[in-house]
Amino acid sequence: MPEYVNWLRHASPYINAHRDCTFVVMLPGDGVEHPNFGNIVHDLVLLHSLGVRLVLVHGSRPQIETRLAARGLTPHYHHGMRITDAATLECVIDAVGQLRIAIEARLSMDMASSPMQGSRLRVASGNLVTARPIGVLEGVDYHHTGEVRRVDRKGINRLLDERSIVLLSPLGYSPTGEIFNLACEDVATRAAIDLGADKLLLFGADLGLIDENGRLVRELRPQQVPAHLQRLGSNYQAELLDAAAEACRGGVARSHIVSYVENGALLTELFTRDGGGTLVAQEQFEVVREAAIEDVGGLLDLISPLEEQGILVRRSREVLEREIEQFSVVEREGMIIACAALYQIADSDAGELACLAVNPEYRHGGRGDELLERIETRARAQGLKTLFVLTTRTAHWFRERGFVPSSVERLPSARASLYNYQRNSKIFEKTL
Repeated sequence: MPEYVNWLRHASPYINAHRDCTFVVMLPGDGVEHPNFGNIVHDLVLLHSLGVRLVLVHGSRPQIETRLAARGLTPHYHHGMRITDAATLECVIDAVGQLRIAIEARLSMDMASSPMQGSRLRVASGNLVTARPIGVLEGVDYHHTGEVRRVDRKGINRLLDERSIVLLSPLGYSPTGEIFNLACEDVATRAAIDLGADKLLLFGADLGLIDENGRLVRELRPQQVPAHLQRLGSNYQAELLDAAAEACRGGVARSHIVSYVENGALLTELFTRDGGGTLVAQEQFEVVREAAIEDVGGLLDLISPLEEQGILVRRSREVLEREIEQFSVVEREGMIIACAALYQIADSDAGELACLAVNPEYRHGGRGDELLERIETRARAQGLKTLFVLTTRTAHWFRERGFVPSSVERLPSARASLYNYQRNSKIFEKTL
């Protein structure tokens, strides 16, 4: 129970932040078929109940393949894109129609003693996407394969204002009455851009973007995406990453890639500070910057536990307010997770690095090194030649970063006179 209470308290800022926001959620056909689909539906219902405006885009690739096989038809692709001839279009319409109805049915459930109880959702769909044919590329006729021409922004917003969940299928219609088979990623991306959505959420089989060492990449800028696309080649992870970057370039603040396999992946991504997938965002998720007076409360939260343990010298709120300009901080989603201070020592060309602290949950991400580099850069800019540090517990960390043992006698007199012999801190210095 304490864990649940703690989680709910930490989720509260995100609940408030997401209310009345527009999220476009893309779930591929594989995700609809997966056993975890029921849990995803429950999570979408929860988002809706918290005031999120939801547009759900579904795919249908495996369902189309099943129908083609049942009719003895061979699927044809060019550059990874399905060629939709007349016979294939019949399978597409059949698959998409049945999927749309099945999803609407799942979202309409109101079962007692289940997460759906009392939800009373209204799901709206229709001819909300206008499409055009891709036509002939490199001599290949794509027939009824199309691309999004326009999303009915006003119509969708009106439905969202009425508290409906809008369901978009991978089909588009032309002004001449033709039907086109669309990529669900294209529909989701264009919908997010045209609606000015706050988030685009893309489901895939993996946790998010996995790097060459098998580790999850938690955050990317759009300009970093091309290098990953080159490494990934032609696979579905690359398609999701490309869609996420395109949405961000089109004005969507944040795109997320999460797993449809992992139970609760959507909620973890949206309601925890670190998330559980990959975030592609224009702005930095975590920044190193100079501290401001508004950061005093966050600094106190960070350093107080270390002061209690005797690792840091105690600083009152008044002292922090007075010395706030000496501090640099690492901010993550509005939370101060690391800090360090630079004090110029009077009547000398030396400075002191002090109060270097990193939140225990973030101590293995190189943030201490980032702050050290920041402090050294600031010191050089001030014309300082030597950087001193006094520490009781982290001597090896500083020695590994170029600091050498020093002494009270080496300290400038203005600082030496303040040395606390009872604390007996070890002194190190580094030439800048």
